[in-house]
Amino acid sequence: MTVVAGLNVVVQVLTFLFAVVLTVAVSDRVSHSAILRRRLGGEIVAAVASRALFLKTPVLNSRFLRWVQSSSSIAEPKEHRKLARSLVLAGFEHPAAPVWYVISRFSVAIGLPFVFLIGERLLGRPTGDAVSIFGALFFCAIGLLLPRAYIDRRVESRRAQLAREFPDALDLMVVCIEAGLGLTAAFVRVAHEMKPSYPMITGELERVSERFRAGQSQSEALRAMADHCDVPAIKSFVALLIQTVSIGTSIAQSLRVYAKEVREARMLKAEERALRIPVLMTVPLITCILPVIVVALTLPAIIDVVRVLIPAMRAAGHP
Repeated sequence: MTVVAGLNVVVQVLTFLFAVVLTVAVSDRVSHSAILRRRLGGEIVAAVASRALFLKTPVLNSRFLRWVQSSSSIAEPKEHRKLARSLVLAGFEHPAAPVWYVISRFSVAIGLPFVFLIGERLLGRPTGDAVSIFGALFFCAIGLLLPRAYIDRRVESRRAQLAREFPDALDLMVVCIEAGLGLTAAFVRVAHEMKPSYPMITGELERVSERFRAGQSQSEALRAMADHCDVPAIKSFVALLIQTVSIGTSIAQSLRVYAKEVREARMLKAEERALRIPVLMTVPLITCILPVIVVALTLPAIIDVVRVLIPAMRAAGHP
């Protein structure tokens, strides 16, 4: 009972500290937003916030987040850029995303062993000191690896979704440019038309449009789009578009040829996945259906052999 009481006290203290930290972070964020709205007016805050990332380097406004950043491995600029790059590819674009990633990873790595030890005590089934230690270490390792696996999974999912949505956006962009729209107007129009059905590629096109309006050149905005998406088809599209604009050839003709290649590549990828289905079906067929067929075919013969062989052995005097 004393151990359980001590654990309850520790849980209450940790909960209180977490609530205090969360309250401080939220209050800092709310106060900063209130100051920004009071100075700029509530109607233009959204526009200013959407272009802030393009005009200047964002900084952390919370003292707690700055302390976490300076006290962890992301204090080095190289590690911070590497982690921020992975989080941006996963869809977490806030400047404080690397710091919150470190906080969440540390919390999970500490929280899972703590929950394991508390559950072991509350269930009243102690498994021994060695099992408790190795179990806590195992859950700590899981807590350290789980956030990284989640980020990697989210990056791959985002890339796959962008690769699926991009060919249709490219076809509509070709139509807009051939209708007489400029490159900037084509990006805005495609983003407006495809927003309900293709939200992810629409966000990237809107980002490029915001960069155009913020004053960046077309080549810089397009290269930023390719770096932000990290999809081979979009990188090739950006390279083709920049080269076409610099040379002075027809953008519509170049995009039409490239759109055809992208559609063919998507069709070939779909056919490749379809051809993989028979190979993937062999595993459940061999492990689940084939043993049943073998048993169904051989069981009658085995029964006949047993019925004939056992009486014959008994008749011959064998036990």
